[in-house]
Amino acid sequence: MVKVGDKAPDFKLVNEDGKDVSLSEFKGKKNVVLAFYPFDFSPVCTTENTCFSNDLPKFEGKDTVVLGISADSHFTHKAWKDKLGIKHTLLADRNLEAGKAYGLTTSVDAKKFLGTFDKRATVIVGKDGNVKFVAEHGEARKNDDILKELAKLK
Repeated sequence: MVKVGDKAPDFKLVNEDGKDVSLSEFKGKKNVVLAFYPFDFSPVCTTENTCFSNDLPKFEGKDTVVLGISADSHFTHKAWKDKLGIKHTLLADRNLEAGKAYGLTTSVDAKKFLGTFDKRATVIVGKDGNVKFVAEHGEARKNDDILKELAKLK
């Protein structure tokens, strides 16, 4: 798994609208919260992503963008986002490219060609492109903890 101080691995993933989003496009502009989660439409993931949307002004006030990342397709992301009114960007990591780069997954179901993250995790990437915070979560993450970490960044 990535560690604080590491250069954050870049990636290019498709968002809920089918458009490419890369981590590097935020370098020098915004802090980035990478919220890796298992599945759209699951209870804990629904709660977490709804909370991110509700707290989005707090993240924006800390010059931060939130990117939710799972192995679900961008079509599933779009349906889920529309149903829940999610306001932040959701990225489809279908090939587990970002999950592997961040050390969060090795699980792929060869019969279904589906994968998922082995861990629910939050990674904060600073404007300088380096990892500032890493946390694994056995349960739903707490935005207050993430916002406290963001407050430490300059």
